[in-house]
Amino acid sequence: MAIDLKQLLDPDHTALVTQEIQRGVIGDRSPLPQLAAEGAKILPRIAQLCRAARSAGVPVLHCTAERREDGRGANANARIFQYMAKSEPRLIPGSEAAQVVPEVEVADSDLVLPRLHGLSPFQGTELDFLLRNLGVTTIVGVGVSVNVAITNLAFDAVNASYQVVLPRDAVAGTPADYVDAVFEHTLRNVATVVTSDDVLTAWTGR
Repeated sequence: MAIDLKQLLDPDHTALVTQEIQRGVIGDRSPLPQLAAEGAKILPRIAQLCRAARSAGVPVLHCTAERREDGRGANANARIFQYMAKSEPRLIPGSEAAQVVPEVEVADSDLVLPRLHGLSPFQGTELDFLLRNLGVTTIVGVGVSVNVAITNLAFDAVNASYQVVLPRDAVAGTPADYVDAVFEHTLRNVATVVTSDDVLTAWTGR
């Protein structure tokens, strides 16, 4: 069945959600060189989508991961948490590493939602409540990583009754063949997979 992307992505009920596009994740302060290299490829697309979203009246929400310096309240029950706890620089609240990358402007109208817990932007944040208050039924998810957080975002959003749209060229993970497999065998079954140009066309009419 053909999907009406213009209706699905109508600015009246759509939000753009960026995931962990932070200096200490995919930017110049990242301890994850492979992910940072892949992330660098998608940042221009994410920046473009953010600008188009604001122009179309689509809310932009930046979901970030942080960890207190003393680690209080943070998970330790997965290898990724243990690795990031030992890596430098750490994602300390207020630090350069925790900030959204400079390649993507954070406008005054944007919402920034940090979390201390979990693998998903829906865990430990007000994301669900804010989206509902904004009248959102469709989430456009961008950022990293397809390995963990983007996939969690898609599942949690679908379980919360949102439509999920993933621009394939605005998300990243490692290695590339694994990312391809996740899209082919998992994400395309729960989300609408498009290109950034598809989203831009829906929002700009061009």
